[in-house]
Amino acid sequence: MFGQFGWFRRVVAAFVTAGSVMAVTRARRLQIMLTEVELAAVRDWRFARQMPSLASAVRELLKRGLAAEGFMIADVDVKSKEFGLLAKSKRKSRKRN
Repeated sequence: MFGQFGWFRRVVAAFVTAGSVMAVTRARRLQIMLTEVELAAVRDWRFARQMPSLASAVRELLKRGLAAEGFMIADVDVKSKEFGLLAKSKRKSRKRN
């Protein structure tokens, strides 16, 4: 898959991050589906902040979202299709304190 020197590329990629040496291991892959409008919004956010990749932008948005207070927590009977990045959906939820 990575050729003869693929192991070297993986090691370098794991240790070099934003100009500093740092060990980074990501053992899980997360696949999400976005509409074209949602993807454009994430890309616009990425380019406005000069993020190095779409993946790094999504990780930063997740980090910021998880640190946020006052977001809505879905009830157990709410389906994922009722959530979106941009459009306000009619969903059953409660305010998190």
